[in-house]
Amino acid sequence: MSIPRSPRGAVLAARVVGLDIAGVDVVALDIARPLEEQGGVVVEVNAGPGLRMHSQPSSGKSRAVGEAIVDLMFAPGENGRIPVVGVTGTNGKTTTTRLIAHMMARVGKRVGMTCTDGIFIDGRRIDTGDCSGPLSAAAVLTNPLVEAAVLETARGGILRAGLGFDRCDVAVVTNIAEGDHLGLADIETPERLAWVKRTLVDAVAPTGSAVLKADDPLVAEMAPTCPGSVVFFAQESDHPVVLRHRAGGGRVVFVRDGKIVLAAGGDEIVLTSLANVPLTHNGRIGFQIENALAASAAAWALGLPPETIRHALATFSGEMDQVPGRFNLLEIDGATVVLDYGHNPSALLALIEALDQFPHERRTAVYSAAGDRRDCDLIRQGEILGDAFDRVILYEDHYRRGRADGEIMALFRRGLAKGSRVAEVLEVRGALKSVETALRGVRPGELLMIQPDEIDETLTFVRRYLDRRSEGREVDLSDVLDIKADRGVLCAAPALD
Repeated sequence: MSIPRSPRGAVLAARVVGLDIAGVDVVALDIARPLEEQGGVVVEVNAGPGLRMHSQPSSGKSRAVGEAIVDLMFAPGENGRIPVVGVTGTNGKTTTTRLIAHMMARVGKRVGMTCTDGIFIDGRRIDTGDCSGPLSAAAVLTNPLVEAAVLETARGGILRAGLGFDRCDVAVVTNIAEGDHLGLADIETPERLAWVKRTLVDAVAPTGSAVLKADDPLVAEMAPTCPGSVVFFAQESDHPVVLRHRAGGGRVVFVRDGKIVLAAGGDEIVLTSLANVPLTHNGRIGFQIENALAASAAAWALGLPPETIRHALATFSGEMDQVPGRFNLLEIDGATVVLDYGHNPSALLALIEALDQFPHERRTAVYSAAGDRRDCDLIRQGEILGDAFDRVILYEDHYRRGRADGEIMALFRRGLAKGSRVAEVLEVRGALKSVETALRGVRPGELLMIQPDEIDETLTFVRRYLDRRSEGREVDLSDVLDIKADRGVLCAAPALD
């Protein structure tokens, strides 16, 4: 039924001020005639209209006006809630969050996303900095434009003020690793950290799912507490947790023969080859494979069709614009530069495992960490750096968090002194100064790893540096290996079929 022109004008007035239900006061000689023909005007749009006169009209027959309004706003079976995905863990949270948001946008949803890079509404950043807490989640969930939410959920926010939402449709736990945020707020062990992060799993709706890393015991042990179903993910198709869950008819996501597979009981869907997932650099970067598996499992749990997940994986790369500071790979003046935010021992070890495929003989690292890490964690990172790099440039900036000037670098030096490879250690005050020092001294054929604590500032600096260089570009790992092979360097990591 078409709406008469005067009521249509009232609907437009309500929409202009963003109201689903409104009372509109109109001055007109004849409400049946168009307002513009009789000089009629809208004089008020009321967000709290009175319903009494509509529920008891002059005919004397009562009408269920409130019920009619609710039926108009929500189709049968709808509950007025939007899909909510929470992502927690120690490493990989932001990349996984970004990839899930990218997948949900492919089905036409206007996605609200929070992560350590800011708050994003429909792809536009509306706030910067670390926005992985409950206040940021609330900012997304109260935004009337948002049709789906993907919320990175950090330990600190849970301890301070909870989740920022009562329940979620999917909870993703990427991993629980030692060496990050321990020793704070009475969380002294990985087991206690897992207990905190399990809060997200506890908040899964009965109709929802928890996406859990099968080969991480502390994560896999969260499964019984989930009020909904569980989807396990792992790189190994024959992991005992995967096999056991699948034997019981459960859903799992894994890699077999270089391909991502979705399986439910005995049924399988071969989703795509890792060669078609740019984030993984042709299946060579293990931690990015796990992020892709976690995101695929979350999208599958939400009911996204496989073809949508497949297309999203193919259109999400590891470049600075899509995952800033998360294994961005560049070539600058003949040197290979890796930008990665990894800032704890487990992340650093995973990064070095990826770098072991690189054929470069000389390696430099630019590195730091926040001062609220334990002494032993800073020393341990120094040891790892000392075994993997020839030159290490240490830096400190504003995030000393109670430590004295130079104390963080001194702890790193204690670890570096045990390293078997490092031959040169430099100390620099200021994050950008350390990056500038490294780029100016880099040599052709060298591998330079930069850990950017201030991601926005560092990436802006690097982009400007690239703009001034004739030989500077973002690359894929295959490009780097091909270049080195052309120069007579043997590359040990073949491309996946």
